Amino acid sequence: MKNIDLKITVEHLSMDELNEEERHLVETAIAATNNSYAKYSHFHVGAALLMSDGSVIIGANQENAVFPVGLCAERTAIFAAQAQHPELSMKMLAIAARNKEGLVRMPVSPCGSCRQVILEMEERYQQPIRILLYGTEGVYAVRSVRDLLPLCFMDESMR
Repeated sequence: MKNIDLKITVEHLSMDELNEEERHLVETAIAATNNSYAKYSHFHVGAALLMSDGSVIIGANQENAVFPVGLCAERTAIFAAQAQHPELSMKMLAIAARNKEGLVRMPVSPCGSCRQVILEMEERYQQPIRILLYGTEGVYAVRSVRDLLPLCFMDESMR
């Protein structure tokens, strides 16, 4: 038997420790929670995606009574970016969430489907996407979605 040790580094930062660009992106993700349609879960998620030209595209989760047809905030932002600006790569993604009590205390992380989509974008543009996960107790930052999805499934997995 052989063990494979996987190690990731997650920075735990305060809002004050973020640079101006990161702070603006997190604040935009927080504001994007207001665009969420979360009639059933009452869990509002916002995403803000920084593009290579400096523009920001937002996304928000969209629910439906038929739950599988809803869509997460991260994917709404990424798919909007791809539909509007396929020539631009993605530099950074911020995610924030709130429930009935307000903004969540601990940062929320992308679901598996969103992680896979983010991974595909990293592969497409051949560069990592920094991810900022906001909670009122701090921001988790990772250098790439590969830190959240270490044993990933990619094209080479099918060969």
